[in-house]
Amino acid sequence: MTTFTHTPAPDPVPAEARQRALRDPGFGKVFTDHMASARWAPEAGWHDLRVRALENYSLHPASAVLHYAQEIFEGLKAFRHADDSIWLFRPEFNARRFVASAERLALPALPPELFVQSVVALVTADQAWVPTGPGERSLYLRPYMFGSEAFLGVRPSAQVDYGVIASPAGAYFTADSGVALWVSETYARAGRGGTGAAKCGGNYASSLAAQVEAQRNGCHQVLYLSEGDRALEESGTMNLFLVTADRHLVTPTLGTILDGATRNSVLELAAEHDLEPVERSVTIDELRTQCADGTVTEMFAAGTAAVITPILEFRGRGYTQAVGGGTPGATTLAIREHIVGIQFGTRPDTRGWLHRVV
Repeated sequence: MTTFTHTPAPDPVPAEARQRALRDPGFGKVFTDHMASARWAPEAGWHDLRVRALENYSLHPASAVLHYAQEIFEGLKAFRHADDSIWLFRPEFNARRFVASAERLALPALPPELFVQSVVALVTADQAWVPTGPGERSLYLRPYMFGSEAFLGVRPSAQVDYGVIASPAGAYFTADSGVALWVSETYARAGRGGTGAAKCGGNYASSLAAQVEAQRNGCHQVLYLSEGDRALEESGTMNLFLVTADRHLVTPTLGTILDGATRNSVLELAAEHDLEPVERSVTIDELRTQCADGTVTEMFAAGTAAVITPILEFRGRGYTQAVGGGTPGATTLAIREHIVGIQFGTRPDTRGWLHRVV
């Protein structure tokens, strides 16, 4: 069976410096000692599977990713439990989505078992970097794939690089404060037949101008609308959920939005919180009306980095609309505690979502 070989980093970060970094890691600023890597070519397939010292890439200026953005990525986390064991949360989900993204970007599919194996191998090598202690600190994992062939013709790259890097992370947003969203009438995230359902860098690059627009209007993130019917899509890097007074849990349907592991988990856990999950289109006009009349009582966003983040209000041109009482809702916080509890081993994992590493 093909496996990832491990060559220890010759100059790892000293233990004292690592512990200082782990006390307040922030998000995406500190990186571990190793990376996982592999390469693909039409004749050889996937080969050169390694865990090695983290190092920079050397790319030819004509590499496909630099010109045509042929690239995808994933995001998942490793959690340390009270007994010092280390677990991944639903890596198989990410592995399947990575295949779907690769197909959309005309990249070779990495077999899901190799995806999971690469992540496990990297976390095993860098297990000392998985945070301990109080707070929702974890080891964020970023698998990625890109076309690396030096060729300026417009076609799928005949050489592809795959990698996984790791970064200790604190909470992306704080649950007790929540966020405000800016309803952008200027920018769209995706359209039918586009790459909205794929996790590719181009989607995020095109979102940066909208993020700047949101910040200029005093908001944390963007609420994207579909073209034409102005239906809710996503909130920046997160999936959207509405809680109604009659205990429906409403989320936009898939198609042009990303199918998130946290989104899927929330839908599966809904019944345990006396909620009926509903996937349907919701227009911004409907949302404004139902927040104003009390039909929608809570609103939250879900994602790997954010986990569950309360949405306290949303703003658009000429209006500001509070959600519920303008404070994090009880149902939102209960769902958040449920998922975080499973991740950190303080609540039972009845669905087999956890994957043990160490």
